[in-house]
Amino acid sequence: MRATKWRTLALATAAFNLSFLIWFSFAPFTGPIADEFGLSLTDLGVLASAAIWSAPPGRVLVGWLSDRYGAPTVFSVVLGYVGVFSAASAFATTYETFFALRLVVASAGITFVIGVQHVAQWFPEEQLGTAEGVYAGIGNAGAAAGALVLPRLFGSWNGPLFSTGWRAAFFYTGVAALVMAVLYRLLGEDAATDERAERASESATLSSWLHTATRYGVVALALGYVMSFGLEISMNGWLPTYFREGFGSDLVVASTFAATFSLAAGLLRPIGGYVSDRIARRERNVLPVFPGRYREQWTVVCLCGIVVSLVGLTLAGQTGSVALTVAAGFLVGTACAFSEGAIFAQVPAMFPNRSGAAAGVVGGIGTFGGIGFPLVYAAAADAGAVHDGYLVVAALVVPIVLLNAFVARPAVAERAHVDGFLAAGRDDYAGGDD
Repeated sequence: MRATKWRTLALATAAFNLSFLIWFSFAPFTGPIADEFGLSLTDLGVLASAAIWSAPPGRVLVGWLSDRYGAPTVFSVVLGYVGVFSAASAFATTYETFFALRLVVASAGITFVIGVQHVAQWFPEEQLGTAEGVYAGIGNAGAAAGALVLPRLFGSWNGPLFSTGWRAAFFYTGVAALVMAVLYRLLGEDAATDERAERASESATLSSWLHTATRYGVVALALGYVMSFGLEISMNGWLPTYFREGFGSDLVVASTFAATFSLAAGLLRPIGGYVSDRIARRERNVLPVFPGRYREQWTVVCLCGIVVSLVGLTLAGQTGSVALTVAAGFLVGTACAFSEGAIFAQVPAMFPNRSGAAAGVVGGIGTFGGIGFPLVYAAAADAGAVHDGYLVVAALVVPIVLLNAFVARPAVAERAHVDGFLAAGRDDYAGGDD
């Protein structure tokens, strides 16, 4: 059957949803894993952080590879080896072996930029924000699906093959990844036209990648992704532990509370992209201090929302009210979702012929938040201030908001895809998207 843009969107979304579920499949089982291997809270913080280690270089690499060789080929390869290592981790008998295998499994997170490139190769510019928002939003909800489904399906597992729930979960999700790898290779097509695929492949050179990676707009959006998606994935890995340690919740209840954040951060992301598309088409100023820069205005507003909602989450946790804290966490997830949708409404439009490279840089750098923020949470918890880590993170990301506001100024924003930190600005590198 000939692919269409909607079939491509559905295929990419399904594959990324499964990838995201696998990426954070350890989070609902941190308690049993800690008990089996004798891990401390600090050890769990390192485990949550380690899930992100491969994402920065991996996303940068597969973004370029997707431009060069096509998303279906790259996506199927990544899903294939992730499935093998996930299944293998179910048989680990020492923590060192388990940790090493899960490091490889964690590269499931690099699939995000593969799907971004694939969707961008099929959709026109005026629909990119919405399409990428749907792809990433429903895909990101895989973390919520994992938090809701995995502990219920495998929490009291007793065979076949395994008597331990987390081992069964890792094995069978690995098998699912292998099946999806085959489907993606069989059903996926590189781009809407052969000409479009060829342009992306021919543009995948080291010099064009370096130019793309160092433009002002890409750098600002990459750091904005640190405080949005980086925050999201850090909380996906930490929130079950937070609700267990901060409120004494058991495995299933803590995972359910955490899932409310993941649902907001995932399913609401299309709204961020849709609003960006809408205000750009209607030329509506939502932050008139940056007149005419419609997408940039919306991005800055969303990033400010993250800072405010993090402060609110800290205050809610300090009240001791679980309901209020869950509601505050939902608002943080909403702010992250809107910001991510806004950012990836801009990225592929900025470099239409290098969407994989640009998405790889922004998506790769953005995951550094998922590495650093869990260490902040764990340090605060070890110091007896389990609720205060979010306030520290809020203070740390304020400079990122200021940088994006600086780049959103009309004089800078109109050439943010051309001017950069290295090499003179060249319009031809930008793909003619002036």
